[in-house]
Amino acid sequence: MLAPLPDFGLLPKTSVTVIRRQEVGKDPFNTSIYENVREDVAGVLVTPGATSDLDASRPEGVRVAYTIHFPKGYGKTLKGCLVQHLGDTYRVIGDPQPYMGDGTPGPWDMAAEVERVDG
Repeated sequence: MLAPLPDFGLLPKTSVTVIRRQEVGKDPFNTSIYENVREDVAGVLVTPGATSDLDASRPEGVRVAYTIHFPKGYGKTLKGCLVQHLGDTYRVIGDPQPYMGDGTPGPWDMAAEVERVDG
């Protein structure tokens, strides 16, 4: 017999804003015109990642990272996107992919690593 699933209701869910660049047309020289499209996503789980000081060439520099777990059914690409959380903007690292469907317990099925470098 399988053990019961934990109560995921106790984990602190929040909202983030995903910012993606979207092509909206071409200029007279046939160059793409882009604009930033904002999308609020509720029910995400944000977990802290590693923070680190940068090397001696940037003594005031620091890297801040999080892992943001997106809810099942979100399914949109995050490659090249920015994510805003608590007033700060973070860059999505790589091209996060959802986990396998039914084999993922709980309400989240895609983890995206994000980072911000200051200084």
